Amino acid sequence: MRKFFFLSICFFAISLAVFAEPTNYTYNYDFWDEYVASPDAYRVSSYILGTSLGIDNFRDPQGLFIRENRVYVCDSGNNRIVLFEVNEKGEYILSAVVSSVVIDGVVSPLNYPMDIFECREGFIYIADTNNMRILKLDRDWNYIFSITRPDDESIDDFVEFQPLKLIVDFANRIFAQVRNVNKGLMEFDGRGEFVGYMGANKVAFNLIDYIWKFISTQEQRARMELFVPTEYNNLALDSDGFIYVTNAAVSATAATTAASTTSSTPTDQTDPVRRLNAMGQDILIRNGYSRPIGDIDYTDTAITGVVTGPSRFIDVVAFDNDSYACFDRARGRIFMYDFQGNLLYAFGGLGNREGCFLMPVALDRMGTSLYALDSRTGAVTRFDLTSYGVKINEALDEYKAGRYESSAALWEEVLKMNGNYDLAYIGIGRAALRQGEYQKAMKYYKLKHYRQGYSRAFQLYRKEWVEENLWKILLALGILIIVPLVVKYSIKIVREIREA
Repeated sequence: MRKFFFLSICFFAISLAVFAEPTNYTYNYDFWDEYVASPDAYRVSSYILGTSLGIDNFRDPQGLFIRENRVYVCDSGNNRIVLFEVNEKGEYILSAVVSSVVIDGVVSPLNYPMDIFECREGFIYIADTNNMRILKLDRDWNYIFSITRPDDESIDDFVEFQPLKLIVDFANRIFAQVRNVNKGLMEFDGRGEFVGYMGANKVAFNLIDYIWKFISTQEQRARMELFVPTEYNNLALDSDGFIYVTNAAVSATAATTAASTTSSTPTDQTDPVRRLNAMGQDILIRNGYSRPIGDIDYTDTAITGVVTGPSRFIDVVAFDNDSYACFDRARGRIFMYDFQGNLLYAFGGLGNREGCFLMPVALDRMGTSLYALDSRTGAVTRFDLTSYGVKINEALDEYKAGRYESSAALWEEVLKMNGNYDLAYIGIGRAALRQGEYQKAMKYYKLKHYRQGYSRAFQLYRKEWVEENLWKILLALGILIIVPLVVKYSIKIVREIREA
């Protein structure tokens, strides 16, 4: 009886393990969309609270921005901006606490600021959300000008100008994500004048729903979902001047479809992260096993203690080697992708454990270190690369710099640390492809079922083979064509000689 009871308990535990979400801190997905545990690429280095800086704790912070060694925190609940610096010893030094600006001699308090940006020239821009304005200040926090609701007919009458997130590009154009504006990012020139919209989400709709809506009564149509684009929820500028944007409107059905293909047209329902060029066109490369949508394997069935539905990206940050990290609000995870859209690794989670979050809201980086903001705990978590993460990052750096042999060697070292890492095989194949070693590239791509890479390597190998063997092909064709003619002509001559 005891033996039976013990076996029953074991079976029950195994059943729970099958249906529970992954508990490993760092993981990846393979070609078959199966969860694969991975060595940690990032490790928690420190937690930064208000008291760590000698001030009151942060309350409901919503924004985070880093320029060089300066870290700005939008301490929204306390209506202030906190600036601290990281010195050479890695210590956090408080530099400024700003709760108001002076405009024409009058003190104007901040009211729930949600984002901040320092441009390359040192000017500071603040999304002062509840004051319904964008402030431009100099590096000493002196007022220069403010942007309020534009007088433009394209803005719906019910929309209040509440800027939530903003960036300033290399041409000093200001792009703001504004609450209840779904036409894209609002764009302002360097003087603060409204220019228009950029990068509106594409609308996804079902033809049957559209027809049904067409024949429905006015009351029925009013109750139906409108075919309108969704709003972005964050944006970031990369080192090339392109704008990354995120939205959290991905549906479970669309995410399932997107996970199994990389060829469908991007919409707000299938692509929670995009990279926009100056024309507002999405140029993000999606050549991975699946699209960059966060978790692929998840449940839509309500289970106690398990988060349902797809990932909900709340922020994004880009690296100099064109990799980028997306912050998932649904499960508190950080997803790192390479420049081709391959998932490098994912880590994090929800809860009070080290490296997890209760309410993730913002993400930025200082070098390769990641800083993540949690609005509920009021903490900034700093993550530093492990030796494993360093090798992956260096392999990507070397590839972008054109040092393909060095990149391949680094991927070999990564394989020694994690023999199940698909991206290492793909990285070696990618480096071999660049070096003209097409057969080697085909071998490594085939090992991990990387179709796009294999097809490209095969095309180039076939072209190289034809070029190298063209003279043999022409010689063989010549022999096949000329020899029969010579033989035929020779027989004819011999016959004529005999008849003569």
